[in-house]
Amino acid sequence: SSGINAEYGGVSEAARSIAWPLQLRELQRFIPSLALGDIVNSKIAGVRAQAIAPSGSLVDDFQFDETCPGMLHVRNAPSPAATSSLAIADHIVNRATTVFKM
Repeated sequence: SSGINAEYGGVSEAARSIAWPLQLRELQRFIPSLALGDIVNSKIAGVRAQAIAPSGSLVDDFQFDETCPGMLHVRNAPSPAATSSLAIADHIVNRATTVFKM
């Protein structure tokens, strides 16, 4: 059940950050050919979402989607620091003001 996943999710994440074979098994769900030797030791653990352009290149900045009337979607917030940045918030407010003709 989802309650069990929520309760133990943090424990599983912590275990994967120190037991590389566990992390490898999880990553192989997305990249089956990945091997233990492909994983690099880092002092920072975790995986973050990253938007990829149709060309295959990484998208380095926010993407705005205005295709749904009355909605402004902000995609690909590449850093937790950026998502809380007042400058980025100001940019989003300015964009929303234009889109919604406020």
